[in-house]
Amino acid sequence: MYLFPAIDLRGGNVVRLLKGDYNEQTTYGNDPLAQAQVFEAAGSTWLHTVDLDGAKEGRMVHLPQIASICKNTKLKVEIGGGIRNTQTIDKLLDAGVERVILGTAAMQNWEWFAGLMEHEKYHNRIVLGLDARKGKIAVAGWLETLETTALEVAIKVSDWPLAAIVFTDIATDGTLKGPNVESTLEIAQATKVPVIASGGVGTLDHLRELRKLPIQGSIVGRALYEDTMIIDDAIAVLEK
Repeated sequence: MYLFPAIDLRGGNVVRLLKGDYNEQTTYGNDPLAQAQVFEAAGSTWLHTVDLDGAKEGRMVHLPQIASICKNTKLKVEIGGGIRNTQTIDKLLDAGVERVILGTAAMQNWEWFAGLMEHEKYHNRIVLGLDARKGKIAVAGWLETLETTALEVAIKVSDWPLAAIVFTDIATDGTLKGPNVESTLEIAQATKVPVIASGGVGTLDHLRELRKLPIQGSIVGRALYEDTMIIDDAIAVLEK
């Protein structure tokens, strides 16, 4: 399993939102590259990044910052937020991004999303972001909720050549009170696509719970910034 330390970007800053609420923001720094280098120095393999402005506006806003991280670190970077078309995906891959996360675009333009899988260059480079509020998919920076459930979609893409599914339980995101282990397990058992858990991790014990699941890893954000866990310890728990 892997630890995916998270950098959420808004206005060029490193921030976290509580339960996806844009009015509940905490800012942790103004240098995303420096933060990425801290994670790299601690031994991270991966970096999970989200363009929060992009998610809200429907267009990639922080491409320069993402490109800088790719150029100046050896981290494998995955990025989501505001990626709505093939051109943007190609720009990100050309900038050195390892994996591109599609959530809103996939759910709102399913035919296009499915069509990407017909091109070998996107195989294992696309991550499906399933963000759920009480089981139902939320899109557009979590501002809209659909009737479709995350479980239904996970089953639907089970045989697709996706790199992973990032499953986020919005109710736990940024709370540090623990991940939704039950729902994460349900998603992981329903699909052949590797699953990454997101939301709620606040302690090493939370990671130990997730380690028991058949998943690829866990995204951790706020806990690393507020020192409720040390990244070296988190990597050790999941990866060693």
